[in-house]
Amino acid sequence: MTFTEIKDAVLIGFFLAFMIGPVFFMLIQTSITKGARAAIAFDLGVVLGDIVFILIAYFGSKRLLEQIKDDPRLFYIGGLILLVYGIITYLDKSQKRIIDDETLIIPVKSNYVKLFLKGFLLNFINIGVLAFWLGMIVVVGSNLQMNPSKIFNYFTIILVSYLITDIVKILLAKQLKKKLTPKVAYKIKRIMGLLLMVFGIVLILKGFIPKEQLNFKNVIEQQTEK
Repeated sequence: MTFTEIKDAVLIGFFLAFMIGPVFFMLIQTSITKGARAAIAFDLGVVLGDIVFILIAYFGSKRLLEQIKDDPRLFYIGGLILLVYGIITYLDKSQKRIIDDETLIIPVKSNYVKLFLKGFLLNFINIGVLAFWLGMIVVVGSNLQMNPSKIFNYFTIILVSYLITDIVKILLAKQLKKKLTPKVAYKIKRIMGLLLMVFGIVLILKGFIPKEQLNFKNVIEQQTEK
């Protein structure tokens, strides 16, 4: 790989880490409320979802894109899952009984396997992520002459760069943990629920877009990424 290709891959990974979407907010929330290790476990699940999508995109490429881009059911299902999860998160009252004590710091109990799976599933249900990686495979693959070794190295650099940037975000967000009281945590959780509901509704609405407007370019540009 040339220096330019490596630089481009690093920059793509860096900017991916700052794409605003459900994964972005959930990662910050997990870091603040549960700590860095829990957030890293969640993020590794997200990366696994990306790896699965990249493999699907690589082996399916244009043909798969043509099959999914006009199917509104994928948007309905993904959006509905996000919407329901957001409602459950917003309505959860498990922490409300202790929010009156402003001095109490929340004890952290993290199930890393559960967080890993949560990250994977939250990323995997977003059809926009698959559309993005499909677009990347089509564009980058052609530039790299569809050389398997070069493509593997290119996307590995993207994911490593993405993960390193996320770890820095996690460590910075962790600094806010000392100020976390039950009341603050409860507010964060409800805000997270509202955001998930918004992302879910937006994804569902994508399914109502006329097929002629739901083309390759629009899917990549309009879909919420992480």
